[in-house]
Amino acid sequence: MISRVTSTTQMRAAQANLQASAQRLAQLQEQSTSLKTISRASDDPARAANAMAVRAEQRATAQYTRNADNGAGWLTTIDGALDESTKLLTKVRDLAVQGSNAGTMTPAAKEAIAVQIDGLKKDLLGQANASYLGRSVFAGNSDARSAVGSEPPYTVSAGTSVPVDRRVGADTTVRVDADGAAIFGTGAGTGIGDGSLFALLDQVSAALRSTDPAVSVSVHLGDIDAHLTTIIGARAEAGARQSRIETAAASLVTQKGTLEAQRVQLEDVDLATVIIDLKLQEVAYQSALSVTARVIQPTLMDFLR
Repeated sequence: MISRVTSTTQMRAAQANLQASAQRLAQLQEQSTSLKTISRASDDPARAANAMAVRAEQRATAQYTRNADNGAGWLTTIDGALDESTKLLTKVRDLAVQGSNAGTMTPAAKEAIAVQIDGLKKDLLGQANASYLGRSVFAGNSDARSAVGSEPPYTVSAGTSVPVDRRVGADTTVRVDADGAAIFGTGAGTGIGDGSLFALLDQVSAALRSTDPAVSVSVHLGDIDAHLTTIIGARAEAGARQSRIETAAASLVTQKGTLEAQRVQLEDVDLATVIIDLKLQEVAYQSALSVTARVIQPTLMDFLR
């Protein structure tokens, strides 16, 4: 059976073909302007879903990078404070050794050493209260501006036992604070080996100022050494955590580049290719218009109008 082909059928078919060609031309024009292969999800649902997944990973990677940068700042501050504390406490020990030579020192000389130790204690308190972006790095999750009180009993802020963590990966967190109570001790103390580092320095100063020959500074040297060992150990631990942060940050930089390459492959167009396709489509559309005009000849109805 032979199907009947009418002028209406021809016009509808020609119109459909022209519409499809014009739609393809408009799509290429839009791609050449936006430089994106996908303007809406309906253009390519599968590609759009993959692109959204990649963008979600990019946002997570960007947040992990910010976390790593923030954590590095905390740990750098801790490292600097503990480094300076080590130097200050070493000076205190040297002065304590010097002051323990009771037989060769006058009361005035001992007083001068005690004054120096008092000054070093204030400097140590400043390091114990070091902060980063307004947060004390030795106060844990506490919002206190200082970790250690400046006067006896040298109370340490509550919350130092709750660590401050930074997530630098989907399954990786790193502690970025340091426990001020564990490092510097807490409480005023009443005897040898009791209380915080600052209470110990008060005891050393008091021993230097004492006129009782039975009171000796040398009995505190062991406690000073113990605090010095604690601070050095805390600095080593902070350095290990900082190394983890740096390793994670380097990995995030690589991951960021990989994800960006995936996004470009999914979303961005090759400009040279799309321009060539656009020119070819323009030629094809113009040819279709010309051929259609020749195929659909004027009818009597056109003249009657």
